Amino acid sequence: MTSQSHSTQPLSQPTARPLNRNDYKTLGLSSLGGTLEFYDFVIFVFFTKTLSHLFFPGDNAFIAQMQTLGIFAAGYLARPLGGIIMAHYGDIIGRKRMFTLSIFLMAVPTLVIGLLPTYASIGIAAPLLLLLMRIMQGAAIGGEMPGAWVFIAEHTPKQRYGLGVGTLTSGITGGILLGSIVAIIVQRSYTAQEVNDFAWRIPFILGGVFGLISVYLRRFLQETPIFKEMAAKKALAQEMPVVSVIKNHKQACLITAALTWSLSTAIVVTILMTPGVIVEGIYKIDRTTSLEANCVATLTLTLGCIFWGWIGDKLGTRASMTLSWGGLIVTAFHFYGSLDVAMSGFQLAFNYALMGFFVGAIATTPIVSTRAFPPSIRFSGLSFAYNMAYALFGGLTPMLTGIWLEKTAMAGAYYVAGVSALAIVVAFLPLAYKGWTAVTPKVREKEVALQIDKVVS
Repeated sequence: MTSQSHSTQPLSQPTARPLNRNDYKTLGLSSLGGTLEFYDFVIFVFFTKTLSHLFFPGDNAFIAQMQTLGIFAAGYLARPLGGIIMAHYGDIIGRKRMFTLSIFLMAVPTLVIGLLPTYASIGIAAPLLLLLMRIMQGAAIGGEMPGAWVFIAEHTPKQRYGLGVGTLTSGITGGILLGSIVAIIVQRSYTAQEVNDFAWRIPFILGGVFGLISVYLRRFLQETPIFKEMAAKKALAQEMPVVSVIKNHKQACLITAALTWSLSTAIVVTILMTPGVIVEGIYKIDRTTSLEANCVATLTLTLGCIFWGWIGDKLGTRASMTLSWGGLIVTAFHFYGSLDVAMSGFQLAFNYALMGFFVGAIATTPIVSTRAFPPSIRFSGLSFAYNMAYALFGGLTPMLTGIWLEKTAMAGAYYVAGVSALAIVVAFLPLAYKGWTAVTPKVREKEVALQIDKVVS
């Protein structure tokens, strides 16, 4: 391999300055794009029962639902592939291009799902095509999430770091809110038979249109100064193997993986599975009432992401994570323990909204994880650790929770409480609340660059 010259100067860090017009523009467009892309990814779960009936017909409804949840999980299993590839090329040809590509790769399969023939029309080919589309969606979202977090984290002034990352995360969770609203509109506008016949396709077709809008919007994003500096050192990211990330940044990877477990469980169990699988499936509460309560909870989740990011800037990471994840433990037990078929729609929505606000604790995951890696390997390190963990925990959680719910209706509370406690423990690790600059010698990044020079020379 030929020798190459690499700069060994550490990359710049965000400075303390007021948010300017370009900051607001970048944050707004990135958040809106994340909203539209994540809508495409999660709309699948709002129509789990309908898809189970259409693509896995049979007498055993539980088996059909588990098969559909398995296809949902396949989207998570594909995340590492998309994340690693897009992180690699994002450091070579630019993150803005990867932003655009990730949305395009999400929009196309979403549109295809909306047009897919069902099992009654083409037999076994129908669920196989559905599986393929979910894999493509998973690869797309695997590149989108870490790239967006890194982009914003390195663009936002350091005293607004938590607020910036929290706001971006709220935009992503806004995609769930948008999915809830669309699902409610479909349920209210069509009969159950009409939904099964054709109306279930509408949200997916809309998702394809949303994706094309996102591709257009991201044309207006500008590269940040820190991103341009990283692009100037593209040979470092281009030639750094994933094994180097694991070798030199084990603790950062483990912290990211642990917090990703907490994030994925909080979202999948409380927001994605609870309306259909628990509220409607176990307690037989009206589907529309369940979706409306979920919509309110997702709204408070979106607001919670911003709030807990802001609190982190004001009080510090340990206080923000203890208050938010601790509050989630309490409100999760309260919500699942109070569920009853006779409860009013208002009470359901209020309890769900309260828990949803504390689910906003998930914003602390990217806040801690992006800060745990030095800039030169941040995109690759975060993408690898986050997506590998999400593939494992996010993929298994729907099936594990479904099986656990066969034993106890409080399974959701136990699972969420466990991962919330884990997040609080992680919050007190120095690398988590101080970041790499305070824990690792500041010459570390230069040393890593020199090590890579030796490998590639």
